[in-house]
Amino acid sequence: MTDLLKAVEAEVNPNIPELRPGDTVSVHVRIKEGDRERIQEFKGVVIRKRNSGNNANFTVRRTASNGIGVERTFLMRSPRIDKVVVERHSHVRRAQLYFMRERTGKSARLKQKFD
Repeated sequence: MTDLLKAVEAEVNPNIPELRPGDTVSVHVRIKEGDRERIQEFKGVVIRKRNSGNNANFTVRRTASNGIGVERTFLMRSPRIDKVVVERHSHVRRAQLYFMRERTGKSARLKQKFD
């Protein structure tokens, strides 16, 4: 049974480093438009990370124009992710940072963590 599950699992994407909630990341995603392909950057804070084998994912939240919050979930094993750059680590005390959804302005900042 375990051999069958391992045969179905996707391989790990080597372009994704170890992520934690509170990290400010820049995710470069390959997007296909018609017959062309381009890379789009999505920069924001990791508000959650789910480790569930083949379905492992992480959610990134950023503030778009006019203060509108945009969240996007990425699969950890997706071949569409070109690279993930961790720009800074923040000190957080929660595993899911859903409280960031109600915050705007200065209250939406996280303290930087110096390792």
